[in-house]
Amino acid sequence: MTQPALSLHTALPTPFTSAVPYHKSWNILSKPGAMNIEKALEERKLVKVVSAVRETLKTASSAPVSIAVTGNSGNGMSSFINALRGIGHGEKDAAPTGVVRTTQIPIHYSFSHFPNVELWDLPGTGATTQSLETYLEEMQFSKYDLFIIIASEQFSMNLVKLAKVIQGQGKKFYIVWTKLDRDLSTHVVSKEQLLQNIQENIQVILQNEGMCEPIIFLVSSFDPSLHDFPELRKTLHRDVCEIRYHALLENLSDTCEKVINDKAITLQRQMGSESFQDTFGIQNADHLGKCLNVYHSLFGVDDESLQEVAQSMGKPMEEYKTIMKSQDLHTVLTGDWALSWMNCNTASYLYSVLSYIPILGNTSIQYLRGWNQRRLLDIVVEDTKTILKKILKDAII
Repeated sequence: MTQPALSLHTALPTPFTSAVPYHKSWNILSKPGAMNIEKALEERKLVKVVSAVRETLKTASSAPVSIAVTGNSGNGMSSFINALRGIGHGEKDAAPTGVVRTTQIPIHYSFSHFPNVELWDLPGTGATTQSLETYLEEMQFSKYDLFIIIASEQFSMNLVKLAKVIQGQGKKFYIVWTKLDRDLSTHVVSKEQLLQNIQENIQVILQNEGMCEPIIFLVSSFDPSLHDFPELRKTLHRDVCEIRYHALLENLSDTCEKVINDKAITLQRQMGSESFQDTFGIQNADHLGKCLNVYHSLFGVDDESLQEVAQSMGKPMEEYKTIMKSQDLHTVLTGDWALSWMNCNTASYLYSVLSYIPILGNTSIQYLRGWNQRRLLDIVVEDTKTILKKILKDAII
């Protein structure tokens, strides 16, 4: 049974709060950019990663973004698109408007205020006899980066379902209440009360459906300079930038994590061999402090490298150092009980006992020594990923 829409003039309880995550599927990181970052990581030069990221930002600032405008037929989607683009109804390239259903297929428009942003005017959900599920499939909702749900008069269950699908995809959406000029001309309560009622009615309807609180704008397409229109433009500009850089951050993180994981696997295979110990100057494999220093150097998270990165970012080195679980051997052993136990007096006694047992004892000692080194390496690897994530975020911000 269809749930009746709430009246505009019904006062409702205090709204709730939450955040709507979103993500991007296209690949913004170019092949040369990825290769530069991989090379920098291989050379253990995190400061070169920063340079490569900053170079990539130039590409990110012009990456394409698709915004879908959707809602029920008759809510004024095309009029809103014209107002948002700053184009009059009679001008060239304006979205067709009228009292009859004018948009039958998705149509995209350029957006002079936002280069490389496509504004898609989707047919209203009531434009055909198709079901909402068919509508979602035909409109290919998954290809859009941000959604603007247009509403007026009432916030129907169809719009709730649209919002649920968008939120389920991890995308950001706004709800824009249009035709506010008509509401204001016929309202029976004060202007302030009317605006509050509209906002709270939408929030409570979504709250009852287990939805996160949306961003709501109340506008009139006849005058884009009034009400929430200026704030809508400002928010849209900010979110377009965030969508682009969020995608870049994901791509960069994936690239860095792959290189780090591959390097860790290679080192684990070499670990324990004489060539490994000779190459990196590990004379005593049981000396975990020496091993820790070597691993830090191999992944570019030693003090000298971190200082270099911090200077390039204009930050104190402590910002990066303090998030490490492997700052020094004491920090490692304090935070890892298994590794700590393996290096306590009891473990040392176990080593001495095992050394008197032929074959089995030597094999056991070798296994335990290898486990210590692999565990220590794992901790350094995770620290490297953590530091790189912070470096990437700092570079993008």
